[in-house]
Amino acid sequence: MGLLSLLRKFKTAPDCELRILLLGLDNAGKTTLLKQLASEDITHITPTQGFNIKSVQSEGFKLNVWDIGGQRKIRPYWRNYFENTDVLLYVIDSGDRKRFEETGQELGEILSEEKLAGVPVLIFANKQDLFNAASASEIAEGLQLHTIRDRTWQIQACSATSGEGVKDGLDWVCKNIKRKS
Repeated sequence: MGLLSLLRKFKTAPDCELRILLLGLDNAGKTTLLKQLASEDITHITPTQGFNIKSVQSEGFKLNVWDIGGQRKIRPYWRNYFENTDVLLYVIDSGDRKRFEETGQELGEILSEEKLAGVPVLIFANKQDLFNAASASEIAEGLQLHTIRDRTWQIQACSATSGEGVKDGLDWVCKNIKRKS
């Protein structure tokens, strides 16, 4: 009976919790992505004025996702959320080519932050369902993601509205973080 009790204890042990920071420019689709991850209704989404927090279960992990607004006036406050981040999710509107330079600069500044040193980053190339969307490889090349050497990174094409590519991104997150003990 001892072994059975031990097995039950392992099965009911709390999942490993991870703190995930979800950033990107305003209108990139962060909140839609977060609601898609949480299997919530995405029909009525308003711009995030502060932050949203959702907990999502995935592959034995409890992912506590912090979605921080991306308006220019809010971005200076992003650094207040960097502490204890396990994974960074950065969302890019693949159809808004005029803002690629701006989003690249913001991503570069985030990646240079000491509190995020070594934190794995998943870049969601969102809105792939738009006819004018840049491909994930085009974005990766334009933002020179290949120069990132101090952390694990991945770019994932997705559509937050349809959910396509979102689970693939989450799978990457779960495979590329170190289990916290």
